[in-house]
Amino acid sequence: MKGMIFTEFLGLVEEKWDADMVDDIIDACDLPSGGAYTAVGTYDHQEIVALVVELSKRSGVEVPDLLRVYGQHLFSKLALGYPQFVGKTDSVLDFLEGVENYIHVEVRKLYPDAELPSFETKRLEPQVLEMIYRSSRHLDDVCHGLIEGCITHFKKEGTVEREPIDDGSRFVIRCE
Repeated sequence: MKGMIFTEFLGLVEEKWDADMVDDIIDACDLPSGGAYTAVGTYDHQEIVALVVELSKRSGVEVPDLLRVYGQHLFSKLALGYPQFVGKTDSVLDFLEGVENYIHVEVRKLYPDAELPSFETKRLEPQVLEMIYRSSRHLDDVCHGLIEGCITHFKKEGTVEREPIDDGSRFVIRCE
């Protein structure tokens, strides 16, 4: 998993709690990397799992809730860092439809070793999108938060429904 995922997570922890919480969860996890991440490095995704579980223990916030908030936070950071990806449309649903065939293609150019989730989309109605998320990492809650972060970024009203499927989640996004 790319280091940017780790650095942004630790940035969120520092923002919502403090630098001591960052140090505490890193120290408690006994991570192979030692908790020293660079944005362009690649790390075992089990490290982020360990950090999230430890933060949940210390903060009292359930893991799924932490992951959704992290997804929301991550979208805002990605939008700032990669405006060329979000600047092509002002439509949440158009943007989400382009994740697999445009954004992930561009991400693979930047990070050829990135292991990305897959998305299948289908318009159910003009303002309703079905999005199927599949990933070996099963970060469905992060994906949910990313979709919510997308809605917030584009300053739209919308809802996100989610149901589990065998190897991921089916999201139904309704947006103006």
